[in-house]
Amino acid sequence: MNNYLVLSQEVKEGMEKGLPIVALESTIISHGMPYPQNVQMAREVEQIVRDHGAVPATIAIVDGKIKIGLSDDELEMFGSSKGIAKVSRRDLADVVTSKRLGATTVASTMIAAQLAGIKFFVTGGLGGVHRGWEHNLDISADLDEFAQTNVTVICAGAKSILDLPATLEYLETKGVPVIGYQTKNLPAFFCRDSGLPLPLSSDDLQHIANMIKTKWELGLQGGVVVANPIPEEHALAPEYINGIIESAVKEAEEKGITGKDITPFLLGKIVEMTDGKSLEANIHLVKNNAKIGAQLAVRYFKS
Repeated sequence: MNNYLVLSQEVKEGMEKGLPIVALESTIISHGMPYPQNVQMAREVEQIVRDHGAVPATIAIVDGKIKIGLSDDELEMFGSSKGIAKVSRRDLADVVTSKRLGATTVASTMIAAQLAGIKFFVTGGLGGVHRGWEHNLDISADLDEFAQTNVTVICAGAKSILDLPATLEYLETKGVPVIGYQTKNLPAFFCRDSGLPLPLSSDDLQHIANMIKTKWELGLQGGVVVANPIPEEHALAPEYINGIIESAVKEAEEKGITGKDITPFLLGKIVEMTDGKSLEANIHLVKNNAKIGAQLAVRYFKS
């Protein structure tokens, strides 16, 4: 792995001191938000992780290496550059071999985190089963990754542009624990509650940390989803956002946008149609996930 992984000095020192490390993805910077809000968000999220006792490790591919922890200049580069590859499991080997700049998705960030020995990863929302999947089988590689990669992902549920019932059912089929933190229902990214009940929930981060440790000590392979709702004061009302999502999905269908291009298109369209309200909500939910993710990682390493 030394041929492919490069650890930042901060991450290397954190590991040597036995500090909890929290992975962060780079696709949210390159493809999930406009510049300069994306870079500001990335810097603030890293600082939130530090403020709560863990070490941030934003992951990306640079010059044929999987970088575990980016410099400030690299955060700026990934936020402001065009043409950066969006890298999932399928694309990882090719982008590393060709030495292109690559931004990691949930799936590839999980892979890189496990290679580096990192057990916790904070993101915004999961990819999942796309609406209309019964016609084109459009299912994110994020979901299969949970079945085989031992990383806990703290998120605000799955992105509300998805078919949420089908996404939850797919995770259940793969045997992936989805634990609601301070909620009994699956959060819906911009909204606190999808109305879909979760089989597991807890208000106690120590209990969640203990459960995750027990899962892996039992040899139960695969990741864990910790679903953490967006703070109430920043949530968007379902009756407001759902109609906008439906309109954006319809436009994507009419334009024939599919595959890895669909999520960036929909999120960008929703930002436009909400006059930036969805972007503001997205930033707040990522920050909240960073706080809870760092606190959970600290509890896990102390237990």
